[in-house]
Amino acid sequence: MERIALILLIATIVILMTSGCTGNGGDKPSDTDSPLLSGSGAFSEYYQPLPLEVNPSAPQYPLPLDLATVTNRGEATTALSLDRNATAMLVQNGFVVVENPFNRRETDIVRPYSVLKTRGVPVFVTADSVLHLYHIQFDETMRTIEEERFYDDLWALDAALLNASIERLATATGDEREAALRNAAYFGVAQALLAPAPDQISDDTGFLQEDAGHYAATTLPAEVASIVDAELALIRAHGGLSESPIFTYTEDYSQYVPRGHYTRSERLKNYFLAMMWHGRLAFLLTGGEEGSIVSAEEAAVQTAAAAQIAAATDADPALMERWNRIYTVTAFYAGYSDDLGPADYIEAMKTAFGSAKPTLTADEIASLQEELRSHAPPAIYSGTGDQVVSTEAEARQALNATMGFRFMGQRFVPDSYVFSELVYPYAGSFTGTGDAFTMVEGERAIPTALDVMALLGSERAAGLLDEGEDSRYLNYTEVSERLEGEFAAVNESGWTRNLYWGWLHAQRPLLETFGEGYPAFMQTPAWREKELTTSLASWTELRHDTILYAKQSYTFGKAIAVEPMEQEVSGYVEPVPEVYTRLHALTVMTRQGLADLDALDGVSERRLQSLESVLERLADISARELNGEDLTPADHAFIRNVGDVLDGALTDVDEQGKTTAIVADVHTNPFHDLVLEEGVGYTDLVVVACPTRDGSAFLAAGPVLSYYEFTVPLSGRLTDEAWQAMLRTDPPDRPWWTAGYASLRSGQS
Repeated sequence: MERIALILLIATIVILMTSGCTGNGGDKPSDTDSPLLSGSGAFSEYYQPLPLEVNPSAPQYPLPLDLATVTNRGEATTALSLDRNATAMLVQNGFVVVENPFNRRETDIVRPYSVLKTRGVPVFVTADSVLHLYHIQFDETMRTIEEERFYDDLWALDAALLNASIERLATATGDEREAALRNAAYFGVAQALLAPAPDQISDDTGFLQEDAGHYAATTLPAEVASIVDAELALIRAHGGLSESPIFTYTEDYSQYVPRGHYTRSERLKNYFLAMMWHGRLAFLLTGGEEGSIVSAEEAAVQTAAAAQIAAATDADPALMERWNRIYTVTAFYAGYSDDLGPADYIEAMKTAFGSAKPTLTADEIASLQEELRSHAPPAIYSGTGDQVVSTEAEARQALNATMGFRFMGQRFVPDSYVFSELVYPYAGSFTGTGDAFTMVEGERAIPTALDVMALLGSERAAGLLDEGEDSRYLNYTEVSERLEGEFAAVNESGWTRNLYWGWLHAQRPLLETFGEGYPAFMQTPAWREKELTTSLASWTELRHDTILYAKQSYTFGKAIAVEPMEQEVSGYVEPVPEVYTRLHALTVMTRQGLADLDALDGVSERRLQSLESVLERLADISARELNGEDLTPADHAFIRNVGDVLDGALTDVDEQGKTTAIVADVHTNPFHDLVLEEGVGYTDLVVVACPTRDGSAFLAAGPVLSYYEFTVPLSGRLTDEAWQAMLRTDPPDRPWWTAGYASLRSGQS
């Protein structure tokens, strides 16, 4: 318990230090004052990588591949149903990605290993498979905590603060009463979203009959109930942009569609809605100025309301403990918010008035606003007020206007920051001649995931941006180079500050150019594109898992089967040892950090320990492969039976938890009615000519992730279930550049 208390104390200090990510009052971020440096090292003490010594000197064969030197070409090509085109790509690059011939709709990334083994095909252990297994650990542990702990914590918080607001409403007058009315409605909405509806009571969905009484919504005064009902109608219609009855500015109600793992039970659906409400809506700090979203009078009321919430939380240690528990554990997963929150308002009131006061005079409200303006504005525009701008300066000013109090603010994540900086108006006008994916009406209306990959170090992603003309904007190079400098300033402590950053860090070695000493197939441009796809798919899983907590960036509006006999076969481990060592350190960090936060159950602990063991072994084997060393019989047995080994990391995970077919919306442009979706589809197979020390090669195969990027209207945000239906009936095309390494059916490439 002392360890937990210490972590919560440290987290509170970090919250105060990291609220607002830039310290320059909304000017353009500089390399030395970057939001990417805020909060560095928060949880990095848990990240302890394995030692790694690699001197790449793997056996080589020349390309194009001479099939006569492939020892199992006949058996493998027949078992894998390689057609003429796939064989030609195999010869050219030393590998090819094909649809899974055993099950074209395979969504379990472990099962293909067992199928390949029974078919007599050597196994190629892929980075894709262990990255996907880490996604499962991340998602399953988070889901368990939310469903078993955080739902009750949030219910207690909302109920207590709702009752406090109703009590204050009964005695207050003037602006204090108006602030209490807003708060009663605000927490009334949250409680109504959490409470089980009659049609949600079922033994199979997460709410039991007795829950109906335990989670009964508070009876609201009539004037509060009418506002709550109006707000709930907008949330449940999730139709898009409308003015909030409580906050008086525009909110994007299309965000209130439960998605990600939150569709897996009724309790999770309700938790999603309440946390989305607490994460998106801000009690604005300033108003009445040029570019403001609300009037000065409205900002004063909203500031008074936020002060009442902060004071009530500060006055009740049990409430503050619940708030800290939710915030700290979710910060361990996804980082800290770039918005102001309870801790900031409590500290500001204590600085200005000596204590956190629930009742403030007009002069005290003005003093509190002045004190809080010393914090930096948010670094990511998340759609607050649906603001319209024409220039970069106006956009920076608009971010200032979004400053305010969010009860459980969504988190600053580096990829959303990249997206927010590389769209209109910052990127400038289109200078290309073609039809770029990112371009609408001459502006960079939406980003692409390639923007993120390029800044994580992928030269191939940067090249593809050029080839697709997605970098052909007046200011794109300037902004991208500034962001590159900001990322370059992040040290290892920064890259491992939380699980979100650590996951990105684990992918970075995949984006490097593999040079001399690596197997021939890894030195090809085609392999760089295959590894780029792996990283994109894994990043999509990260965004899927954190869809509730990661702050989504917005573009500003523009003014204007058979089982044969089992055979003894071996295989090869994809030789990316640095990926495995980083992923091992991240898995250990996940287990130890959650344990210290008292947020780890026994089943999750055993799954994580199983994955740690696998990753340590893969790091060792792949390093020795890369160093040109012989593998032992035990190594070959491990590779041959890797499907059984990986199953240990899937204990008690159901098919929904295992599936690769997931989707996440990552950016919104309400002006053009566009939502950027990132999807992972069915599991493909990569067929690789693996080198041996005598100069020959053998074919091995392993599962790899497929990846999609496309747009939908605001009203069409996809759940996993809707995406899975789309995959079955009308899947979008894969990125055009995958044709360089993948031999797929017509319409799938």
